[in-house]
Amino acid sequence: MIRRRYARTLASILIFAMLGLAPAHASADERLIVRTSGLLEGLPVVRAICNLVGCTVLYGLDGALGKLFLVSIPDSLDVQVVITVLESLPGIDVELDQIVRTEAKAAGTAAPLALYDKTPVNYYGTVVRGGYVRQPAVEILGILDGHRAYGVTGRDVTVAVIDTGVDPHPALKPVLLPGYDFTRNREGGSEQSDVNQSTMAILDGEPGFVNQSTVAVLDQSTMAILDGPEFAAFGHGTMVAGVVHLAAPRAKILPLKAFRADGSGYSSDVLRAIYTAVSRDADVLNMSFSFRTKSRELERALNYATLRGVIAVSSTGNDGQNIDVYPAALPSVIGVASSTDWDTLSSFSNYGPSVAWIAAPGEAIVSTYPFDSYAAAWGTSFSTPFAAGTAALLIELNSWITPSQTADAQGQGVRISDQVSRGRLHVPSALRAGRPLLRLW
Repeated sequence: MIRRRYARTLASILIFAMLGLAPAHASADERLIVRTSGLLEGLPVVRAICNLVGCTVLYGLDGALGKLFLVSIPDSLDVQVVITVLESLPGIDVELDQIVRTEAKAAGTAAPLALYDKTPVNYYGTVVRGGYVRQPAVEILGILDGHRAYGVTGRDVTVAVIDTGVDPHPALKPVLLPGYDFTRNREGGSEQSDVNQSTMAILDGEPGFVNQSTVAVLDQSTMAILDGPEFAAFGHGTMVAGVVHLAAPRAKILPLKAFRADGSGYSSDVLRAIYTAVSRDADVLNMSFSFRTKSRELERALNYATLRGVIAVSSTGNDGQNIDVYPAALPSVIGVASSTDWDTLSSFSNYGPSVAWIAAPGEAIVSTYPFDSYAAAWGTSFSTPFAAGTAALLIELNSWITPSQTADAQGQGVRISDQVSRGRLHVPSALRAGRPLLRLW
């Protein structure tokens, strides 16, 4: 009661003081991320402030913590005035709910041969295509050698995939957990939610295979075997999950759908996904997306996760520039650049020691695709899940490993460029570096 009365009194004073700053014309609809602390903490306080300001509390973003909320601002109010009012209150932090996107990279000019290898292969209990298991990236990274030498496959480890959702592909079904769809605020996490009956028949020719007539070489911006920009990123999350599964075939995959089929999403949904991943006991976060600007709340969410032992992995982006993007550039995150099959940095990959901790193959990566299919893609989005899957292997090998120790272990790879802090990932080397030390006493 004291906090609510305090909030009402202080907010009233500030609002009346700033009424003269309101513009004559309304601004566009906006959403704000509002953090509460101290005397002004919790949902009742935010509701009381919004009743005075004229905003609306939509829902909480940090689960049971109850300190972070999404607030909508009607177009009759000036957003900057509302932000100024809210930030003038003690214990209140505000940032815009920015629109973010999965990474975009133009596809290559020809389908990789691995995409056409249809030989059935038993891969840890499911039948997959030979081109998926025998593609160059698997050999380059030494994935199968790591499995054999150290006896780890990601068992009892959960990798949260924050993306466009994950299709219940036959290769993934045994390890796919019930997820959540933040774009619709409901349980689930399948990409099939983004299509209806009229758009289901999208594959020409042989079922279960994306062929040349339906754009065999796909990536996160040109995956549109479904016509129209509204499906530009359809399949992205399923392909990312398939790469995690390739590296750690027995790791559980938690699909957290924070992006729509066009590749867009809100930063608030990314935050919700991170806090949900922690609450659902995820061990690894795969984040194949980037923020262009630094976000205090993104950093806070990831610090919260890593302090609880969660390993965060993110893509460096596909602008081909020496720039910082987030979360890859945050100190608590393993940033992953893309390398070629010849151990050079991919021309499209962002780089620089502050953002790229390691690199992994990200060109012509063959992976699972919705509707029992397979596709190939280019981009740091598909380098990142190799590192996330390797993190799952390290956790199985050494249950006490910390996020910083995981980063150090993954850094014991192949030196390829001064623009990558530690080099190209090599799974056996990472496992060798991350194994628990024997205690002698």
